[in-house]
Amino acid sequence: MVAWCARCSGPRAGTSRPTAQTSAPSYGAEPCRSSLRRGRRPTRSRRPSVAAAPLVLGLETSCDETSAAVLRGERELLGHVILSQDVHKLYGGVVPELASRAHLRVVDDVVDGALREAGVELRDLDVFGVTAGPGLIGALLVGVTWAKAAAYATGRPLVTVHHMEAHLFAANLELPAAEPPFVALLVSGGHTLLLWVPAWGRYELLGETRDDAAGEAFDKVAKILGLGYPGGPVIERTAREGDARAHTLPRPMLAAAQRPGEDDYYDFSFSGLKTAVLNRVRELEAGGRLTDETANLAASFQAAVIDTLVAKTLRAVQATRCRRVLLGGGVAANRALRDGLAAALGNGGELFFPTARMATDNGAMVARAALFHYQQGEIAGLDATARADLAFPGLER
Repeated sequence: MVAWCARCSGPRAGTSRPTAQTSAPSYGAEPCRSSLRRGRRPTRSRRPSVAAAPLVLGLETSCDETSAAVLRGERELLGHVILSQDVHKLYGGVVPELASRAHLRVVDDVVDGALREAGVELRDLDVFGVTAGPGLIGALLVGVTWAKAAAYATGRPLVTVHHMEAHLFAANLELPAAEPPFVALLVSGGHTLLLWVPAWGRYELLGETRDDAAGEAFDKVAKILGLGYPGGPVIERTAREGDARAHTLPRPMLAAAQRPGEDDYYDFSFSGLKTAVLNRVRELEAGGRLTDETANLAASFQAAVIDTLVAKTLRAVQATRCRRVLLGGGVAANRALRDGLAAALGNGGELFFPTARMATDNGAMVARAALFHYQQGEIAGLDATARADLAFPGLER
């Protein structure tokens, strides 16, 4: 059951909608999607005392970015390095074995770079935070193994972090007002989640994708159109030159007959939309018109995805009576999505989203999520490991 939000009858004083950035990184392909209902939780022990403003290292290796960050307290980012793996462009998607080997080659240098930028040494850190899942298991193991070894060697606590929960904290790093309660739309290459967040650590799953995630659909359609990888940024750039009304494409799972309480009311599905694009491409190729229509088809596809995401989010806003929305995940870098959500919420709503750098997979969001769990006294034991199906902590449905 969705709870009502007593805080959200209107905009809060002294807040404004963040300004969108023009740059957009990869939307973050994540081939391994978690099972939110049946995933396994890490073993945690309890730590009785917590420092007021600890120095946290966040390490992210869940897919094709190796990133480390040094964070003091909630928002003082002292050092931050993000290294993306370009090798996957040759294959049109992330190759898990190549990703794991690439993480292994550079993880030491990435951490060293973050420490140098912060002006600290490994022994100065108070907490080690690391993404433990979901994601590519080999890639995850690189980060978890490194963090466990560092925590053991220094005698510091280890905190394991859920990748998508870390995306929830990304906007909060830059925007102090991005605090619960809010409706959260998390959109990436491997996940499309709609959550009700009454407080940090308490999450109600309203809806999720039943097949392809939104970012995954961007990647696949970009490949169908011959635009390359990663698909999110290239579709967005190409769409700017096209007409979104040129091709009629379905808005999945938005039937007018749907009612609150039905299983599909908040859920997403993008595989049918991808198939519709493929069929249209074949028609255009047969008529020799695909090159002329590529930009229009990219714009029409992007509009269909955004319309669906916005409509489902508005359903959650209406059900919770909370007009505060947080957007996270790699697809949060898409300006058209941010603009669409802002327009739908109107003057009475608040929209929070991270900058483009913080929208992609990064160590800073991992450090911020790790800080929260550390302050709750949740410390991982030396038996902690990576899990491709890691459960979203504190999740209810």
